[in-house]
Amino acid sequence: MYKTSFRAILASGVILASTTLIFAHGDVKPQPVDTAGLPETGEEWLIENPYRVDAVGEEVWARAIEIGASGYNQNCARCHGLEGVSGGLAPDLRFLEAEEYGDEWYAERFRTGYTQNGTTKMPAFGDLLGQDAAWAIRTYIETRPDDVAMEEVADELKVLRDQLAGYAADTSGADPDALKAQLDEIAGGIETLSGAPVADSVAYRAAKLIDGTPAAYKSAAETLTIGLSATQ
Repeated sequence: MYKTSFRAILASGVILASTTLIFAHGDVKPQPVDTAGLPETGEEWLIENPYRVDAVGEEVWARAIEIGASGYNQNCARCHGLEGVSGGLAPDLRFLEAEEYGDEWYAERFRTGYTQNGTTKMPAFGDLLGQDAAWAIRTYIETRPDDVAMEEVADELKVLRDQLAGYAADTSGADPDALKAQLDEIAGGIETLSGAPVADSVAYRAAKLIDGTPAAYKSAAETLTIGLSATQ
């Protein structure tokens, strides 16, 4: 599947072409982000995301996504869009490559903000939110699943969602290992737009919830329901 890189989008000038479409960030007061549970990154700013799954393991990675989601929704979604899906006023950060170039660009913009013709279109978040919050938000953004890939597996997930909802009421006949394997297989085929190796998709989340109990089946079914509604 062909994916346009963030570098190509920047080069095209599409996202920066109009001075009439401002980011509307100048009058927004940054909200603090609670980064408890994350390894501290120190005072000197890094040039590479330290919270990727291959560097910190799945548990810390998942915590970074959780914290990053909160920080993004409070401070970034107004301009960059819910779930990172930009409406065109600001760059679609899902395309920002999960590699050195993307990390350096992100860290610099997060730290110093962006001003054009004397107008603040993005405030400098570095001193206000700190580096731990910055990389947690980065982790959340880069693990957003490809929405086209999600649409392609929506029907499969709906079937599984209905099965899980049924098992929440009656676990007889349920095979939790088989259900987890099905969800894991689907999740493994869902890519990110950034090139990050693992997408934080609802299939991935639902698989992690299943433990054979009715409550877990219910939670997994609800997770799929919420995620599928977002693809409509």
